[in-house]
Formats: sequence, structure tokens, C-alpha cells
Amino acid sequence: RRIIGIPLTPQFSTLSVQKYLDAAKAALPEGAELTCVRSFHAHPLLIDAFAEKVRAEEPRTGEDVVFTAHSLPQRVAAAGDPYPEEVAATARAVADRCGMSSYHIAYQSAGRTPEPWLGPDLSDVIQERARTGVRRVLVAPVGFVCDHTEILFDIDVQAAGAAREAGVTLRRTQSLNTSPTFIRALAALVAQTVAAPA
Repeated sequence: RRIIGIPLTPQFSTLSVQKYLDAAKAALPEGAELTCVRSFHAHPLLIDAFAEKVRAEEPRTGEDVVFTAHSLPQRVAAAGDPYPEEVAATARAVADRCGMSSYHIAYQSAGRTPEPWLGPDLSDVIQERARTGVRRVLVAPVGFVCDHTEILFDIDVQAAGAAREAGVTLRRTQSLNTSPTFIRALAALVAQTVAAPA
């Protein structure tokens, strides 16, 4: 019996995705085989789905667009983890699809540990942009595919609070959730994986 696994984070990291895949494989019942998609950060349908959400918000003149993803400890990236490059590639592809020539990348949801985490942090970017005179920011969380704590609290509450303190109006794109384009991306990934040799 073959099981196809797709992590619900588009960008691969040894700290998150690989650990999930290892745990899933360890829990397999006898006779089952797990084939996993490691990364789909640049899949054309995923990029289309994110771009649809950005265009739906109709970014305004003078409004900064900030693409975000979950932060990781800097030591993970320093060891050669592909995550930061994949996050940047997703952001660049979505911006290109939307015809944007200017955007920012920030990280969010860093763990509460003493070691340094990838940045810049979203709240810091908002405050820094405010100091340059920016008064509107649209956040597009391309490291996430559905609503959960990192979206509904870390952006809608924490980052929104930092924006208010800085005199910035903060909006964000809607999560993909059950976006038909995103669902087509998942179906395409399953079909590609099934067709590939095990």
C-alpha cells in the first residue's frame, strides 16, 4: 500500500518538513510505503493561487507588500538548509506573477529561544518602513497555506498591534485554505508523485 504525503508548508526545511516526514514514516503500519513531496515552493499552480490572493486585495499606490514565512533558527540556514532560498523564490515568483517590481520579505513566528532566528522580523519591517514614511502595508504570508495561530494571532493580532503603534494600516491577503487553484496544485502534486517511480 502506497501513501502519498504532502507537507502543508510549501518550502522545505530539515528542521520542520524533514522531521514531519521522518515521524510519519516511523509511524507507518506494516506493509505501507510513504512517498513524500519534499517541496512545492515553485509549483506554477501554487504561485497562481498566492497571486490570486494578492491581486484580490488590489495593492494600493504607496502600499508596501511584505511576503512572510515562518522563521527558523539561523544555525539551520547556516548549515545549508534550503529554506531561506525557497522562501525568496516563492516571493519572487508571486511578485513576478502580479507584475510587482518592489516588495519585501520578512519572517514571523520565531520561537522563544535564546538563539538568533532568521529575520528581519515582520514587526521590525513594519516599524522600519514606517520610519521612512510608509503608512500602508499588505502582508502576504507565502510560507503558510491555511489559517492557524501563525496567521490569526501572529499577523492579525501581534503584527497588527506593531502597525498601530507605528501609525501604519496593516492588511493581509486571505489564506489559501480551500482555494480551487490551491486544491488543483495539491491534486497535480499527487498525480505527479503517483506517476513517478516509487
